[in-house]
Amino acid sequence: MPRHNERKYRAVSAFQRHLNKVMRRLPTHTLLETTGRTSGLPRRTPVGGRRVGDSFWLVSEFGERSQYVRNIKADPRVRVRLRGRWHSGTAHLLPDDDPVARLRGLPRLNSAGCG
Repeated sequence: MPRHNERKYRAVSAFQRHLNKVMRRLPTHTLLETTGRTSGLPRRTPVGGRRVGDSFWLVSEFGERSQYVRNIKADPRVRVRLRGRWHSGTAHLLPDDDPVARLRGLPRLNSAGCG
């Protein structure tokens, strides 16, 4: 089973890497901007999620393996572009949160094309 998960991770990551190049250019697509933990440069990742009050919720498909999650662990200051407008904030990782329950409250295509 772990072998299958590794193959899925590699296949999806490769696909998303190419798709994300296009998605980042769409002016109305939601983007998460983190600071690269090694480079210190801004890293923009298309994400799915939902704004609830002053918070933006999303679920990482690969959890702590996601590069943006690793960047958040190193520096939680982020920006999120919603409908073409940037919002600054501090990310909070919630490893004990139930991702299946959380996804029920997010758009159906939360993870489609996001990585």
